[in-house]
Amino acid sequence: MLTGASGLAVVTLTSAAVLLILQTVTFAVSRRLGRVNVVDVTWGPGFALVALVAVAFGLARDDGSGILALAVAALMVVWGVRLAVHTGRQTAGRGEDPRYVDMLAGHDGLDEDGNAKAGTAFLRVFLLQAGAQWIVSLPLQALALAPAPAGIGVVAAAAGVVLAAAGIVYEAVADAQLAAYKRDPDRPPIMSRGLWKLSRHPNYFGDACVWWGVWLAAASTGWAALTVVSPLLMTYFLVWATGARMMDRHMEGRPGWDEYAERTSFFVPWVPKAASTDSR
Repeated sequence: MLTGASGLAVVTLTSAAVLLILQTVTFAVSRRLGRVNVVDVTWGPGFALVALVAVAFGLARDDGSGILALAVAALMVVWGVRLAVHTGRQTAGRGEDPRYVDMLAGHDGLDEDGNAKAGTAFLRVFLLQAGAQWIVSLPLQALALAPAPAGIGVVAAAAGVVLAAAGIVYEAVADAQLAAYKRDPDRPPIMSRGLWKLSRHPNYFGDACVWWGVWLAAASTGWAALTVVSPLLMTYFLVWATGARMMDRHMEGRPGWDEYAERTSFFVPWVPKAASTDSR
């Protein structure tokens, strides 16, 4: 039975190996397709794989501790597969993502034809994503060794699972509403329908709820201090680094954006400051 520091080392190394293999395969696919943004498609599935690793170790202990890992893993599989499908549809046939072009260009990662150099792309994009996935998945890894929650821990575990599930639904609904908006030939200049009335970034907010829920589930078994870096890092990504703030800067100057931003909560859903006059 895996316990203590040795058990933690086995789980973390196994998780790292799984993520490294996933991103190496993704890198090979990217070379064949000629674009590195395929890495975005494997962001969600990477966490699903780590969650399944935790299930394998947790259930092998045969002490009831693997049940929570199994519940969280089920959520991660649903979340990861949906996100992969959504991202795949968003990126298919659209060429390279300008973010990756800028990233590679800044590190001499493009050849004279403007294509990504293999070595730089692997290190700066695929290996970096594997590392980020490993850090963010710490609560999932912890569930492999955490004892079954008891007492107040049961309440916390249940709350974490519910919060993560709600976040998955919220993110999926927000993405579906945005996709419907983009298909509407008579759409207004700015998306302000449904959940987008309550927040400028409801999809990112839902994603944040997923990771705070996963952390709460893991924290219920006594691993709070070790794993809190996961939701903190994800919230940083979603709000400041590559998410909401970046999207706001991208939208600035578009017709109707200033009015929308003025009345609509930035991240956390809230009642608009004034009744929306946009078409519904």
